[in-house]
Amino acid sequence: MLVALTDPIDPAGEAILRESGHAVELAQEGGLDDLLARADAVIVRRKLPDDLSARAPRLLGAIRQGVGVDMIPVEDCTAQGVLVANVPGGNADSVAEFAIAQMLAIARHAEAMHALLLREGWNTARAQSAAASELRGRTLGIIGVGAIGQRLAEIAAHGFHMRVLGHRRNAAGLPEHIRYATPERLFAESDYIVLACPLTEATRGLVSAALLARMKPDAWLLNVARGPVVDEAALLESLRARRIGGAALDVYAVQPLPADHPFRSLPNVLLTPHTAGLSREAVTRMSIGAAEETVRILRGEQPRSFINPEAWKAALRRRARLGHSAPEVSPA
Repeated sequence: MLVALTDPIDPAGEAILRESGHAVELAQEGGLDDLLARADAVIVRRKLPDDLSARAPRLLGAIRQGVGVDMIPVEDCTAQGVLVANVPGGNADSVAEFAIAQMLAIARHAEAMHALLLREGWNTARAQSAAASELRGRTLGIIGVGAIGQRLAEIAAHGFHMRVLGHRRNAAGLPEHIRYATPERLFAESDYIVLACPLTEATRGLVSAALLARMKPDAWLLNVARGPVVDEAALLESLRARRIGGAALDVYAVQPLPADHPFRSLPNVLLTPHTAGLSREAVTRMSIGAAEETVRILRGEQPRSFINPEAWKAALRRRARLGHSAPEVSPA
């Protein structure tokens, strides 16, 4: 069977696919549609078309090399019997450590000192330390306390002795070092707010002008989730008016970030190109996990991280219609 890759994966993941007898093909510039038309499965790192099933008549599975499945048209896949899976937790360490690195850069002005040291000299750069602060004793608010949020809270609470507030749909079962808080309370009390939630209809535009207005004047917003979780117009207004300390943004409503985007010209913004989850170790883990899920689906088994289990019966019918044998062993 043919596995389409929207983007390269780690060689370890590709080896799993080939050793299982599958062909692997990477989409070339402008050639994704042609590849999808021939593919039995697709491993995803970029947005797929909303009418995926119409463009990919042979497709049995769409597997996210990562966590967020907003890149996959799950509703369309479910209706047509295409199984959707992801790799939760594969990049949790990478994203959590990235958020800590951003907070340290903000607190200690490391990048500003580097630039000033090279441009204006020792004393000018050293003067930046007058505004430096420690993370110890500060309050971290986390929106989305899944694998990433829990790892971030663990590092912040146990490593830096920060007070941690967390918000998620289910308030029960949070670790003892995370205090549950409503978004309103979390935004009002936190010195650093990290968005680590999935993009859903409930979280789209969650960070509104009303929530931003609750932030402390020196608090920072860090987004390692998805751009549309934030009302960008409201955030721009808050940043321009200096009503908040600043924002460290790794994701945006439009990606790549347009060359003329106003975020680029603001001094109280730290920008990165959607790289929080892309350490070498995380890419390897996610590639292996995505490949293993792909092999399961192509064998006729349910994936372990099954996003649309309600599609299972339709998937069996689709598999039979395409001439594939039924699973030898009934999946759990």
